[in-house]
Amino acid sequence: MVKKALINIDYTYDFVADAGALTCGEPGRLIEEKIVQLTREFIDKGDYVVFAIDVHDEGDTYHPETKLFPPHNIRGMSGRDLFGGLQTVYEFNKEKENVHYIDKTRYSAFAGTDLEIKLRERGITELHLVGVCTDICVLHTAVDAYNKGFNIVVYKDATASFNLKGHEWALGHFEQSLGALVK
Repeated sequence: MVKKALINIDYTYDFVADAGALTCGEPGRLIEEKIVQLTREFIDKGDYVVFAIDVHDEGDTYHPETKLFPPHNIRGMSGRDLFGGLQTVYEFNKEKENVHYIDKTRYSAFAGTDLEIKLRERGITELHLVGVCTDICVLHTAVDAYNKGFNIVVYKDATASFNLKGHEWALGHFEQSLGALVK
């Protein structure tokens, strides 16, 4: 039996809400229902669910993203809250053994986190990816997953970006270069 995990990447207020600091806007909001549905399904089946959420420290001038993007997902601020119904699902399930929340400081959910250790401990071989942005954090997480030998599934109706061309390119890249199943 294949052991799988759902990785929720950066589905936060700052990345999705109209007033978010670095929002992908409507494309991000349109995927909320699918992300919530998949998260509930994975949790209810007892599969491992990880919330890999971007975090930055206010005033950090050394982080490389400082030169690229406005301040976003600042530690302790409401912009880091999970967006919409996903926050409710997380709050209701956060104490469950199969739910894990990690802070990430780089695009990839693997960079500088305990994600790989948690997955290997559980014998997980297949990662299902959802969230934002398809062509940034989802992409970098998928590339690292591929390089670490995980099988990858990406949900095209549960990923979004502020760059439609980048979103579409990334979906093709997942399939053609990473051997991912894009559903």
